Amino acid sequence: MESKKKYGAILLCLIIGFLATKSTDLQSAIFGRVVMGGPMVALLVSMIICNIIPTPGKEFKEGTTYSSKQFLNWGIILTGGTLSFASILGTGVKALPLILFNICLSFAVALLVGRKIGVTKNTSVLVGGGTCICGGTAIATLSRIIKATDAEIAFGMAAIFLFDTISAFSYPYIAPALGFTDNQFAFVAGTAINDTSSVAGAQATFQAMIGNPDFNGALNVKLVRTTMLIFVAVVWTVLMARDAKKNGEVGSNDSIFMVVKKTFPMFILWFVVMAGLNTMGVFTDKGISLLTTVSKFLFASALAGVGFKIKFKDVFSKGLKPIALGGITWACVAASSYIFAFVFSGYIG
Repeated sequence: MESKKKYGAILLCLIIGFLATKSTDLQSAIFGRVVMGGPMVALLVSMIICNIIPTPGKEFKEGTTYSSKQFLNWGIILTGGTLSFASILGTGVKALPLILFNICLSFAVALLVGRKIGVTKNTSVLVGGGTCICGGTAIATLSRIIKATDAEIAFGMAAIFLFDTISAFSYPYIAPALGFTDNQFAFVAGTAINDTSSVAGAQATFQAMIGNPDFNGALNVKLVRTTMLIFVAVVWTVLMARDAKKNGEVGSNDSIFMVVKKTFPMFILWFVVMAGLNTMGVFTDKGISLLTTVSKFLFASALAGVGFKIKFKDVFSKGLKPIALGGITWACVAASSYIFAFVFSGYIG
């Protein structure tokens, strides 16, 4: 009976993940774009269920814990197959200086402001990574590296969702109002809107406004930015290994290299391997599309597992500061991208 409850919880997370992923098709049909990504839908649905039904038993919690950890790992590995080191040398390469600056700015602001207002370091890292790289995917990846709690993951997701939505709806209209060229819009949208689906939605709106359905500048820039997740993941792995050595969690005579070797998450290794295979052209366009779909489904299923552990009272009592932090970090990255687009308009074209 106990194992049935555990596997029942896993099956429930998979069902919620599947329905949440399919909800994006319904959103596109109704609104013309994805308003809320599948993982966020799954998180909210499972949170609602968790706050309505009685407290689940130990075995049910074991199932949701398995879902939140294992599905997250598998989703991250498959995401690697959709990325390519070669994209850094592609059409979005001109945006690389701005992308690198925004990465440093986002983490610096999130960590400094987060410490000032009393947000945990892990939540600050997730907010910084989600804002500067690719929203929920970056949060999912970094959460496993820094060993964030389920509550910290939920707060990190909530902190960036609202402002990502605001960006996706407003940027296509702000750019023409400021007299931006198509390329300037691509730089701003590609570097300052979090989730790839939100960038695609903003680009689709802009395409309609300029009457050019072949314009893909924003997604080209976003592809380069998303690829940076590989390097950010490795950097945070090294930093966590350094902290483990400093805190005496490993042998005092071990070098940083040995600590990294001992503590390096294997899912990150396979993540990089998959990205390398894609760089070599192993995966076809259909294969990459399948990997993207399955990884989103796994992320949604994992976030369903996370949601079953979050109470609304905790969100309202502890989640307001992370949301404020998300707004501040988002505003700084947005300002950086808009200023860059103005100052270096000649470089952008």
